[in-house]
Amino acid sequence: MNCITTRLPYRQTHAFSKIALDYIDQAAALKPFIAYPPTLQGIQKAIEARKQFKTDLTTGQAGRKTLVNELKKQYEAVETTGAVKNNIESLLSPDTFTITAAHQNNIFTGPLYFIYKIVHAIKLAEHLKTSFSKQDFVPVFYLGTEDADLEELNHIYLGGEKLVWETKQTGTVGRMKIDKALLKLIDRMEGQLTVLPQGDEIISLLRKFYTEGTTVQDATFRFVNHLFAEYGLVVLLPDNAALKKQMMDVFRDDLLNQTASGIVEKTAERLQRAGYKAQVNAREINLFYLKDDLRERIVRLKNQLTIHNPIAIGSPLTFSEKEIFDELKEFPERFSPNVILRGLYQESILPNIAFIGGAGETAYWLQLKELFDHNKIPFPVLVLRNSFLILEKKWQEKIARLGFTAEDFFLPEQELMNKLVQRESKNETKLNLPDRQAGGPLTEVEQLYESFKKQAVAVDSTLEKHVDALKLKTVFRLKELEKKMLRAEKRKFADQQRQIHAIKEQLFPGGGLQERRENLSYYYAKWGGDFIQQLYSASLSLEQEFVVLQEK
Repeated sequence: MNCITTRLPYRQTHAFSKIALDYIDQAAALKPFIAYPPTLQGIQKAIEARKQFKTDLTTGQAGRKTLVNELKKQYEAVETTGAVKNNIESLLSPDTFTITAAHQNNIFTGPLYFIYKIVHAIKLAEHLKTSFSKQDFVPVFYLGTEDADLEELNHIYLGGEKLVWETKQTGTVGRMKIDKALLKLIDRMEGQLTVLPQGDEIISLLRKFYTEGTTVQDATFRFVNHLFAEYGLVVLLPDNAALKKQMMDVFRDDLLNQTASGIVEKTAERLQRAGYKAQVNAREINLFYLKDDLRERIVRLKNQLTIHNPIAIGSPLTFSEKEIFDELKEFPERFSPNVILRGLYQESILPNIAFIGGAGETAYWLQLKELFDHNKIPFPVLVLRNSFLILEKKWQEKIARLGFTAEDFFLPEQELMNKLVQRESKNETKLNLPDRQAGGPLTEVEQLYESFKKQAVAVDSTLEKHVDALKLKTVFRLKELEKKMLRAEKRKFADQQRQIHAIKEQLFPGGGLQERRENLSYYYAKWGGDFIQQLYSASLSLEQEFVVLQEK
C-alpha cells in the first residue's frame, strides 16, 4: 500500500467541536483546565511532575513493580514479541514513562479510530525517544473492558451494513463470552472480505482469536497484540484486583464523601462560563459494583449504600459503610470507576505523561484537572488523536472527474453542488454579474436605491428609512430569485449530484467522519499488514493536523 499524504488544519474539515479546535489553538479560555500544552516543552514538564509522584502509597518503584508483575501475568499465555517484553521490563526503571491511549472493548475493534489511537501512541512514544535520550517511552493501550454499554460496543459497519451481535448477556462487555451469535458475524464478514487480496488472512485472524467461550476482553487483547506487538505496544487490562488496590483511598473517599462530584461540577460550571458545554456530568458516587455478569451503579440511601438496579440481580443488595469498606478491602476488583474516576485510576497505575484521545475525550478530560490536583495525581499532557481519511483510487478518480479535490469534499454536499453548477453552467445564476468585480451580485440594485435615497432625502429627510426598507425588501426577493435560479439549474446536473452524494456517503458515512464508522477489517482485507504500516508512517506525533491518505 503506497499513499500520498496530505495534511489539513482541523478547522478546514468542519468536523470538530469548538472546544477541540480551541484546545488545538491553546485558547486562553482553556488554559485554567490544562496542565501542560501538547509540545515538547509540555512533555518535559509532565516528566518532571511524574518523577515526583509516588504510587502504592510508598514509592514509585513499588507501584512500577506491581504494574510489571500484573502485566507479566497478563501476557503469560500470549505469544508476543521481544519488543513488548522489553517494554514491560523497562517500566521498572524510574526513567521510563508511558504514552497512553484508551478505548472501550468494541467487538472486532469497532470503528477505525480505535486503531488510530493506538498508532498515535506508538508514533509519539518513538518521537519522544529521539527527543529525550535520557528517558524511555512505552506506548500503552488501556482496554476499557469494564464498559457495559453493549448497544455502543456490539456492532461494526462493513460495506455500509451494520452487523450487530445479538446477545442476552449482561454486565461488562469485556467479561461477556463469545457465543455462536458472534461467530455468525464472522461468517457474514467472510462473504464480503474473502474476495479481497488479504481477506482470507483477516478472517483467519478473527477465527483464531474470537473463539467460542473466550471472553471478549481476552479475544480483543490477543487480536490487538497480534496487530501491534512488533511495534512494542503494551495492552493493559485494568479489570485487575492488584491494580485497583492502589485506588482504595480514592474509591473510599468517593463512597464516603462524594468529593469527586463536587469538584467536577464546579469545573463544569467554570467551563460553561468560559463558553463551552460540559462533556460529562458527575454522579454523587462515581463507582459501579462489578461482580460476575453484574455492573450496576452504587448509590447512597441515608446511611447505607445500595446497588442502583436491584432488578438486575433479583433482589436489593445493600451495604452499611463498614460492610462496603470491608468489601472494598477484600475485593477491590468489584469496584469499577465510571468516566469521572477512570482517568484517575489510569494515571495512578501507569507512569504516564501523555494521554491520546478523541475530541470528546479531550473535552471531558478538561473537566478533570482540578480533581487530579485534589488527589495530588499528575495530570497528563492531552494530545488530540490523529484522524485520517482513507481515499482509495476509485474515489479519487470520481472526485477528479467532477473537477474537485479531496479537500473540497470536506465541504457540505450542497456547497459542492453550488460550486459545480456555478463553474459548469452555461447560464448565469447570479444577478448583476457584470458588476461582480465591483463588489458582487446585486451591486447595481443597491447603487440604484442609494440614488433613490438621495432624491427622497432631498425632498423629506424622514423618507430615508422608508427607502432603506424598500431596498431590503427588494434585495431579499432578488436573492430568493437567485436561489430559485440556482435550484432550477441544479436540476440539469442531476447525474453529478448523484455522484457527489455517493462519494460523500462513502467518505463521510452518515454525515460523519469515515473513522467514526468504518471497521479495520475491510482495509486489512485489501492491504493486509501494510495498512497498519502505512498508518504508522503517516501518523503525526504532536503536530495536531488532519491527514488524508490517497492511495497511489
